[in-house]
Amino acid sequence: MEEDAKPLSKRQLTAIKTREDILEVAYQEFSENGFAGARVDEIAEKTQTSKRMVYYHFGSKEGLYQAVLERAYERIRGHEQAARFEDLAPEQALRAIISHNFDYHFEQPEFVRLVMNENIMKGEHIAQIPTMKSRNQTIIAALADILRRGAEAGVFRPGIDPIDVHTTISALSFYNVSNRYTFRENFGVDFASAASRARRRVQIIDVVMRWVKREPD
Repeated sequence: MEEDAKPLSKRQLTAIKTREDILEVAYQEFSENGFAGARVDEIAEKTQTSKRMVYYHFGSKEGLYQAVLERAYERIRGHEQAARFEDLAPEQALRAIISHNFDYHFEQPEFVRLVMNENIMKGEHIAQIPTMKSRNQTIIAALADILRRGAEAGVFRPGIDPIDVHTTISALSFYNVSNRYTFRENFGVDFASAASRARRRVQIIDVVMRWVKREPD
């Protein structure tokens, strides 16, 4: 019989908290200022620690940035898995995924800015994270199962690629955050207003559902 794990020491707990504090502050700094604009000195100051301690936990500015990216994707995938879309009927499940994705992007603009920044850098850092591809396969697997069950039930068209569905959902949800300010100035529509947000949410759900649903014979 294995012995119970020893409780963490005060020093270990402090180290864990320091690391988490650094990650949270860095998440904000990188999302606001990008990789080039964020300063490790500023992150250390805001967490009441030292630059040396930041490097102790993450190795370098690049290591910290990669940890922030990993945390960002870990959060959105974790939220999706916690929602247990697989427990719903296919049509209801797909509507729920679209709604969740739309709301998550809207409520987490920092995530959108991080993704935009990493694309400006042509995915240089995200490519260095070994677990990233496998972590993001969870949403593709969930969509594949929903589409399969929907096709078997006769409510969805067969042969739809789950990556295509994910691309469309993400693109439509992302735009409302990434282009909010330019769209407002150009067309006088603020995606952040309650009325606009509700209308866009319904429109995006309708676009995707009309695409995947099987036409009646």
